[in-house]
Amino acid sequence: MSDAALALAASVVMHVAWNLLARHQPRHAYPLWWVLLGHLLLLGPWGVYALLRDIDWNAQFAGLLFVSATANVVYFLGLRKAYEHAPVALVYPLVRSSPLLIALWSTAFLGESLAWNTWAGIVVTVVGLVILAAGGKNGDHRRAHPWALAAMFATSVYSLSDKAATAHIDTFGGLVGFVTVVYFVSWLALTVMLRAETGAWMPARRIRTSLFVIGGLCIGLAYGLVIFAMRALPAAEVVAYTNAGIAVASLLSIWLFKERENWRPRLAGAATICLGLVLMSVEPLA
Repeated sequence: MSDAALALAASVVMHVAWNLLARHQPRHAYPLWWVLLGHLLLLGPWGVYALLRDIDWNAQFAGLLFVSATANVVYFLGLRKAYEHAPVALVYPLVRSSPLLIALWSTAFLGESLAWNTWAGIVVTVVGLVILAAGGKNGDHRRAHPWALAAMFATSVYSLSDKAATAHIDTFGGLVGFVTVVYFVSWLALTVMLRAETGAWMPARRIRTSLFVIGGLCIGLAYGLVIFAMRALPAAEVVAYTNAGIAVASLLSIWLFKERENWRPRLAGAATICLGLVLMSVEPLA
């Protein structure tokens, strides 16, 4: 197995782990705020030190860091606003449909070329994500859609800038530092939103210590591993592979956590995502 494949597998495991821990936390506890803070405290000092030590700073890299940070802010705020109108089961699959948009951007503007099976696999995974979202149509989904689409667009933007930034970062510690700066800006934006919504600078309720530690370690390392994999693979392909985590989480929620509501479309969506990932991984015929 290649280094990129190992990085993606580890990223998916970490993403599923902390999301399963967070799934039963009350929304007013702002679990994402706490998890981002956990990353900043647990891994941030090492990452920033590595970033300052290992990166040859120039205007291009600074611009890419700015784009990634800004797009991540739009992503997190869009996600937060979408969740005010519809559940995670509807919003998150739509947001994660970004690989098709990333593929279009990278082909049109970066000159990347994707194999036919990669295109087909990405399309199939997006169909699976849409099926998953269809199984979660509760709440005011029409008001949630614009925010979810904004978060999806932001994902496509920061994925391409992340990919370009890998040319300037030689060490994994530097990647973690890149992620730390991006997450710090997003955490500040979430803090401002929290203040506007509640009048307080931090959530009134704390999350479990296990989620704070595991989530804080996993959220940044998973992101760093995704960027690491982009050194060897196109950004659209990498992001599409990370959607394996959504399929795994959906299957675990059905069988392990006995969450059987709308289980048929959720199962069909997860199976379709897996089919698309298999299609992407098959060697194309000459």
